[in-house]
Amino acid sequence: MGLFSSASSFQGQKYSKLKKECLNRGEKFSDPKFPPHDSTLFFSKQPPGVITWKRPHEIVDNPRLFVEGASANDVTQGQLGNCWFVAACATLAGVKELWHRVIPDYKDQEYGELHPGIFHFRFWRFGEWLDVVIDDLLPTIGGQLIFTHSREKGEFWCALLEKAYAKLHGSYEALEGGNLSDALVDLTSGVSAHLDLTIGGYTEDFEKRKQLFKMMAKEMNEHALMCCAIT
Repeated sequence: MGLFSSASSFQGQKYSKLKKECLNRGEKFSDPKFPPHDSTLFFSKQPPGVITWKRPHEIVDNPRLFVEGASANDVTQGQLGNCWFVAACATLAGVKELWHRVIPDYKDQEYGELHPGIFHFRFWRFGEWLDVVIDDLLPTIGGQLIFTHSREKGEFWCALLEKAYAKLHGSYEALEGGNLSDALVDLTSGVSAHLDLTIGGYTEDFEKRKQLFKMMAKEMNEHALMCCAIT
């Protein structure tokens, strides 16, 4: 698969064009299609407090998209019931070949002295890759990010990725409650399969467990993403 040269621009926003315009004007990007308003956060309830939208350089002195690369340990859930997406992000972070696809030209997107505050991420939706542009204004309360964030205070890739995914769905609240396998498909363009260990008899049958382990080892070598969940 190529490096997304054929990705479609979500809502007609072209990242390279918008970034160039911001650099030429010496301005930070502000996204008119996903503005820093309460309606971007929730459509059926009130925010959990007074929200202040801040850019990463207003939260920490030296923000980074990545600190020592992406790691499954980076991702921490915030005040949103989107553990399914957080788990998918953590899994994605462990497979460099795949997160390079979702976070394209990540080295060029890294924060620097004159960063124009614009990012783009790619998701697989209905048979095509969509390129989603966002600004880096993030919702905070008391100077702290309220949704998904990194354990590393100065690292922002997971908060920005969540914002792009929320934009794709129309709001942050739209990410409340979801299916882990759906998120993995959106992040990979792959086909999902679901195994129930109890119904499948894996808990009692040693041979079945052995076969399952062999299958998982093979899929891991081919960079498949895997997660587990309990009710």
